[in-house]
Amino acid sequence: MFFTMKTAKVIQAAALAAVTLMSSGFKSDEFSLTALKDYQREFKSTSIGACNTSSTKTYEDYRMITAPDSRQYWHIRNHMTVDEETGFLYDEDGFIGVALGYLFGEIGTRYYIVLDTGIIIPVVKIDAKASVDASDGCSANLNASVIEFVIDSDRAADYFGAHNGYASYGNFNNYEYLNGNIVDFELVLDEKIEDGVIYEHTLEDETVTEEVSDEVRIVRGGY
Repeated sequence: MFFTMKTAKVIQAAALAAVTLMSSGFKSDEFSLTALKDYQREFKSTSIGACNTSSTKTYEDYRMITAPDSRQYWHIRNHMTVDEETGFLYDEDGFIGVALGYLFGEIGTRYYIVLDTGIIIPVVKIDAKASVDASDGCSANLNASVIEFVIDSDRAADYFGAHNGYASYGNFNNYEYLNGNIVDFELVLDEKIEDGVIYEHTLEDETVTEEVSDEVRIVRGGY
């Protein structure tokens, strides 16, 4: 079961983690959304469950994040690259930039999102969702988006198709390699997985720290 908290908290825990045979994550010079069909975890991680299993995946434009005193503003400029083909943002390890609610901790926290289609999406929190879009720290309601991809909407519209001003009809669940309901979030740890080693999901200890999210009002597509 997913951790549930009424205040802005995140598990920043000691744990052993993820299950994989070989590490084969993205590299920054070979980023490709189509590679998600074969993506495998590159870092150890620990399961925290899914606060919402919705398949909806909306977006916001990174150019609307303009507050120079915010952590998201500087994280994007210091760590993220805009993919010229798709308009998606990714970091040096190929983790895709997303906006998440306060339950998911501070800017820069990484997750593996596991979908029921078998797809694993490596993401990094680079913006905090507004309270209206994540009133419980996760989403607005059961059918609402948990994750919002942070993108260059002009490039994305060219790649995915613009419909009524929205790339991919405002829902990236329409895209083959992002399709599926969420079944798990895994908190990504700093330690890489050794090639050929199998890691089992175990949670040894938990420590919880409070964090106040930076909220930046954004314009986004979708539902």
